[in-house]
Amino acid sequence: MKYISPFSNEIHFPKRLALMGATGTIGTNALNIIRNSKEYFEVYALAGGKNIEKLAEQANEFTPKFLAIQYKNDIPKLLSLLKANYKPEILYGKQGYSTLSSLDEVDMVLAAQVGAAGIDATLAAVNVGKQVALANKESLVLAGSFIRQLAHQKNATIIPVDSEHYALFQCLAPHKNTDKNVKKLILTASGGPFHGKDKNFLKNVQVEDALKHPNWKMGAKITIDSATLMNKGLEVIEACHLYGVPLQDIEVLIHQQSIIHSLVAWKDGSITAQLAVPDMKLPICAAFSFPKMLNQENNIIADLDLTKQSLNFDKPNKELFSCLNLAYHAFTNNICIELNAANEIAVERFLQKNISFLQIPMLIEDMLTYANGLQAITLNNSTIESALALIDERDNLIREKAKKWNN
Repeated sequence: MKYISPFSNEIHFPKRLALMGATGTIGTNALNIIRNSKEYFEVYALAGGKNIEKLAEQANEFTPKFLAIQYKNDIPKLLSLLKANYKPEILYGKQGYSTLSSLDEVDMVLAAQVGAAGIDATLAAVNVGKQVALANKESLVLAGSFIRQLAHQKNATIIPVDSEHYALFQCLAPHKNTDKNVKKLILTASGGPFHGKDKNFLKNVQVEDALKHPNWKMGAKITIDSATLMNKGLEVIEACHLYGVPLQDIEVLIHQQSIIHSLVAWKDGSITAQLAVPDMKLPICAAFSFPKMLNQENNIIADLDLTKQSLNFDKPNKELFSCLNLAYHAFTNNICIELNAANEIAVERFLQKNISFLQIPMLIEDMLTYANGLQAITLNNSTIESALALIDERDNLIREKAKKWNN
């Protein structure tokens, strides 16, 4: 088992950071860490999407040299909200995001844009050999093998920011010959707000119910993915690419307390686990500072009181929460681009109250059935430009069909 790339670059502080997706939950948590760790981290670039007010507020506090937003037409509004004596360079669109993530002066890129929109910036950072703190799992879902190959060619480093994948990384990092000694990787899932519920209950689930995650504070899309278990399916695909393991060597267990974030089962019969309170600031800070470890005052998380914990595990109900099986099917059949596109539209339509909770996996399954009849996409030996073009073409095709889906 080999990581996507060894962390061989010389470490120096303060690290200059480019935060992609700065206005989202991950980006906001990252800035909370930086605010308490300015001797270690410097914000060199911030990229937001459409939340111009929040990006301006962040930019006025941290005064990075570069900013990026989604639309060119929003630049005047952003400029009007910036301090009079603060004059950053402002870029826009996919090209702007890619430029920020590949700046020579940047030491590490936080890839935290939501969904397929984040792949351009991720690829741009990997292509110039950056350290990438990867929170955009969709990049690996869409092009995992391609990114893995590119990372090795360019000596780029990818450190996972997902709590589960960083937990695996932390468990595996001290060990040598892991490819010979690891029996399986175990990803834990909270089960979301509906673990243990039956189909009759799920028929009446409302958007507001699905957004009430019991343990984590996350954005709307990932919160719905957690409720359907699609998030765990995407994480299984991500783990296959990050750690170079086959699908059958990854197990998912429901662990409602969200205290154990992942486990590694070894061939000698032992299991290593990583435990912490559910707080995304821990994996973000760990990725920023790796291979060093900063103190709790930097990531601002609480102590874990083991005397107050009960640790229980269940097997996921893959029949009722079928998105997990759909992710396995997509990975096996090389239709992960289609899986991600269908899921993003299904979640979007559910949030708009256009389809029901139980129709999310139905829509996705129909899109995968359609995708099985299409020519499979192969990105091997592609350039970055041609790979992105192939992904965009298939992604757009499935999105348009999913928008018109009517059961």
